Amino acid sequence: MHIEKYKIEEYNNSLSTEHKRKFEFLAAGIKNVEDVLQKLIQFQVAIPSWALGTGGTRFGRFPGGGEPRGLEEKIEDIGLLHALNQSSGAISLHIPWDIPKNAPHIKAFAAQKGISFDAMNSNTFQDQPGQQYSYKYGSLQNVNSNIRKQAVEHNIQVIEYGKELGSRSLTVWLSDGSNFPGQLNFRKAFKNTLEGLREIYAALPADWKMFIEYKAFEPNFYSATVADWGQSLLYANKLGPKAYALVDLGHHLPNANIEQIVALLLMEGKLGGFHFNDSKYGDDDLTVGSIRPYQLFLIFNELVEGMDERGMEHAKGLGWMIDASHNVKDPLEDLLQSVEAIMISYAQALLVDRKKLVEAQNNNDVVTAQEILQHTFRTDVRPLVAEARLRAGGALNPLAVYRGEQVRKHLIKERGIKTVATGL
Repeated sequence: MHIEKYKIEEYNNSLSTEHKRKFEFLAAGIKNVEDVLQKLIQFQVAIPSWALGTGGTRFGRFPGGGEPRGLEEKIEDIGLLHALNQSSGAISLHIPWDIPKNAPHIKAFAAQKGISFDAMNSNTFQDQPGQQYSYKYGSLQNVNSNIRKQAVEHNIQVIEYGKELGSRSLTVWLSDGSNFPGQLNFRKAFKNTLEGLREIYAALPADWKMFIEYKAFEPNFYSATVADWGQSLLYANKLGPKAYALVDLGHHLPNANIEQIVALLLMEGKLGGFHFNDSKYGDDDLTVGSIRPYQLFLIFNELVEGMDERGMEHAKGLGWMIDASHNVKDPLEDLLQSVEAIMISYAQALLVDRKKLVEAQNNNDVVTAQEILQHTFRTDVRPLVAEARLRAGGALNPLAVYRGEQVRKHLIKERGIKTVATGL
């Protein structure tokens, strides 16, 4: 489905008077408002190819109808999101769920929708049809050298697909680990994994990055071969300058100080990117900002401060992507909400009075430091984010346009009520 530009303009016109009032009131208190707007316009969040359909739980999956039946329809859906918010201009593919069988065609089709290709994601946590060896007991950590070789070859194939599409990064997430004490030798598992990662790293083009994603638990609960940011950093340091840690907000133990992790990885020049989501208990993969919005702001506060200190470009210095699972929501509505939450937190972080915060920190003025951050967090920056969208050609209220145009109803009419998105 495609929403005509004049339709978006009609919605914007109906909201323009109220928006102008709110924006001008907010902008009057922001000294560098034009610089902030430009950064918001440039900032893009990649949408993963597996997030366009309804996710499931261990107990079942309940498709919502009108889900994309292949890669082209997934690109169409992301193009629709991008037309509405102008901040979703990239797709991150998961292989083998979304193999580009005709890469030149897929690349050209995506370009027509204003979509580029973000990180490629490999999969050695599932056995695929026709696969010779099983990953039941791990992939790169496996005691069987044939299984390790199979996992390495898969990752190298993913790189080849990415080269054809114009991607410049590979994300490796391993479900490798153990459920019981004594099940595997920790040191041998690490060494086997490092050996495999080195082979994959050697296949990277000169301008590519490797993101090593960590996760504390699940599907293995006693140990994970890449369990935390320290282990991810250890691998990255051993691999070389093209290897980085990737932070998924749901991949931490309860109450982990993710903002501190971010600060230290940035300090070491080893933070590669983000998978945004939210959680109450574990890797819940909920809508970004739906549970812990203050934590999201604090993370962005460290990101902005750390990237500015290193002279990094906000929009392109790191990989930005959503990684969520939509069980009870329309996936496209959920993604619109997630991108909005990310843009709000980013905008708030841009408004933090750094000079006053540093002064308070240097004076051990705890109260003032807290007030500076909480004042900024409590500032309603939605008119600022909306103005950036408007200037970029998007909708003042993307979700309202989506619902007003009955997008899901049209998608069900086009694709059917019982369609199930490919992949998951």
